[in-house]
Amino acid sequence: MDEESKRVDGEVNDNKHFSKTDADAELTFEHHNTPPETRLYKKRWIIVLLFSSYSLCNSYQWIQYGIINNIFMRFYGVDSFTIDWMSMIYMLTYIPLIFPVSWLLDKKGLRVIALVAAAMNCTGTWIKVASARPDLFPVTFLGQFTCSVAQVFILGMPSRIASVWFGSEEVSTACSIGVFGNQLGIAIGFLVPPILVPNVEDLDELAAHIRVMFYITAGVATFLFVLVVIVFQERPEIPPTLSQAAARQISPESYSYTASILRLLRNKAFILLVITYGLNVGCFYGVSTLLNRMIIEHYPGEEVNAGRIGLTIVISGMVGSLICGIWLDRTKTYKQTTLAVYVMSLVGLVIYAFTLDLGHLWVVFITAGALGFFMTGYLPLGFEFAVELTYPESEGTSSGLLNCSAQVFGIIFTICQGKIMDSFNTLAGNLFLCAFLLIGTFITACIKSDLRRQLANQQALAAAALGRSDVQDHSGTSLLPSTHM
Repeated sequence: MDEESKRVDGEVNDNKHFSKTDADAELTFEHHNTPPETRLYKKRWIIVLLFSSYSLCNSYQWIQYGIINNIFMRFYGVDSFTIDWMSMIYMLTYIPLIFPVSWLLDKKGLRVIALVAAAMNCTGTWIKVASARPDLFPVTFLGQFTCSVAQVFILGMPSRIASVWFGSEEVSTACSIGVFGNQLGIAIGFLVPPILVPNVEDLDELAAHIRVMFYITAGVATFLFVLVVIVFQERPEIPPTLSQAAARQISPESYSYTASILRLLRNKAFILLVITYGLNVGCFYGVSTLLNRMIIEHYPGEEVNAGRIGLTIVISGMVGSLICGIWLDRTKTYKQTTLAVYVMSLVGLVIYAFTLDLGHLWVVFITAGALGFFMTGYLPLGFEFAVELTYPESEGTSSGLLNCSAQVFGIIFTICQGKIMDSFNTLAGNLFLCAFLLIGTFITACIKSDLRRQLANQQALAAAALGRSDVQDHSGTSLLPSTHM
């Protein structure tokens, strides 16, 4: 087991919120009167950008079928619900696999998970290359399934990379950059397929366009896999923060994945966040998967603009993610920022729902952009708030539970909204999502702001300051009495 991923096997004191990690940090300062060395490496930016790149390649494929739903329906001779499953398979695969993958992340560390993710993604793209024939839908589904397995090894990584490689004043920004790649991939998935695969009548010509798209994706995925093999590093030689230095001192025997899951499930604030995160991101998945159907219903023949509207949603969300990450690093106002963004996501979806059928595409671009700024911008907020609420538990485990909730709600919302749109109209489908965002807003307001990681860093720094100012005092006065009780 890699040391930076070790976590304590013992329940966090519910009243005082201290952990064995804090105690170890304190004992280190008491015994040596100096804090452990910390250092930030320039390579941390290469690591997070490389991760963002292969995350981009994977998330691009999530929506590449759905955004030209009508074209793939005709090419493979299947119905719209079947093509919807090409997106929903990403959600379904995640649910049973996230727990073993989180366990593997804690046992084997970042590099192994990165290698598996890049390899599975590369394999899936080459399977798709062989599926560009109308009678080979099962093959293209197999390729998409393989890529969906790769996604399980990707979604929980941003907060872990941020904690292992970045300083305490830049973890939220680093996490946002990690999520940024996923969002950019979705943006490209909205934009590129309608351009590469025009809605032509001749199936042979259509097959050639689809094959070109698959070859381009496979080439990029292969290049990124080679880069991961050569460049991706497990962790820096010297830890970036005092809390990471303390985490490296925890013995392997002290960690239990099952016990960690049980502690998270007993953390009321975290469970509320899991629900609200699932509701918000599930709504985003529903809107993204069904976007082509929404736009084509009101604006026939506008497949390319449907992709551009999806691009607008995600690009504005990427800007929102970066702004929120920088804001959190500077203010540490996790709950307040999360609640504000949640409220604005609800407002954005209500406006989008009521303006979609006005007959003006430029209005849809504006309202979709506003919706994306807040709804997509919420993604890194949820990750970082979860790490704060659950420290010193594994970031991969908390992120995994958040994403599992998002996938469950994403499947439910996509299916239900699609059926509502078929039976009624797009407005009814969007208002269905608005109702759940309203519920999520009220639940978010009830989350207790218990910032354990911030508290641990503050106490470690205080203990270090005490050691420097009281070198002659061998009694090692403790700032954290509760850890010795």
